[in-house]
Amino acid sequence: MAAKAKGKVLAVLMLALGLSGGVAHAQQCGNNANGFNTWKAEFRQQAAARGAGQRALAALEGTRYNNATIKADRGQKSFKLSLDQFMQRRGAPAIVRKGRQLKQQNAQLFASIESRYGVPPGVLLAIWGMETNFGGFMGNQNIVSAVATLAYDCRRSEFFTRQLHAALQLVDRGSLRPDSIGAAHGEVGQTQFLPENVVKFGVDGDGDGRIDLIRSKADALHSTANFLRGHGWRPGGGYQPGQANYRAIQGWNAASVYQQAIAIMAADIDG
Repeated sequence: MAAKAKGKVLAVLMLALGLSGGVAHAQQCGNNANGFNTWKAEFRQQAAARGAGQRALAALEGTRYNNATIKADRGQKSFKLSLDQFMQRRGAPAIVRKGRQLKQQNAQLFASIESRYGVPPGVLLAIWGMETNFGGFMGNQNIVSAVATLAYDCRRSEFFTRQLHAALQLVDRGSLRPDSIGAAHGEVGQTQFLPENVVKFGVDGDGDGRIDLIRSKADALHSTANFLRGHGWRPGGGYQPGQANYRAIQGWNAASVYQQAIAIMAADIDG
């Protein structure tokens, strides 16, 4: 009986310690800038333990709490629009017109991508146009700071902690500069990859020996096609709602109105 009682006491103590440790970990996040630098110092130790190099650690040290990122994260209203409203706001007719022109101007590039991944030009062009106006505007926030801010923020800390580790990995690889500029949530490049997806699906499409989704349209488009293939794209299959490849488009963006818009514009571009 004494041994059993002692065992129960030990189990209770271990559970209590586990719970308190979990609370302490949860309390590291914050909803304003006050605790960011303390959190960053703790995260630096974690990143170093995971193998982050000096280049990545220096990039992390240079991050700043980004109020613009928090404001954008709290104000994503366009996905609540109707399909017609969404397409009008995003300039769908202009995307289709420019997409058709770029399809002709880059016929060899799109042919090589379709041959390799099975993804037709229209889908890639619709995504490219929707995300950055074909590379015309890729954001105005420091990528590493944006991701670090969201990793610290309590709303989606676990998800963006993964993104921050991935961003630091990209910095160490030389695929991302510490001063690289992207979108408010730390999206990278011409089709707006989150850092973790650059690590998983990034492709050196132009053969220069590095993956650069910001400056190389070939890298960005090859990587986008590789992402879609990685999410179940089947060569020759349809991509409208209910068809085989629509699920891959759903993997790109979770918003239904976005998915529908991509499918419609892609069909118009592909003719």
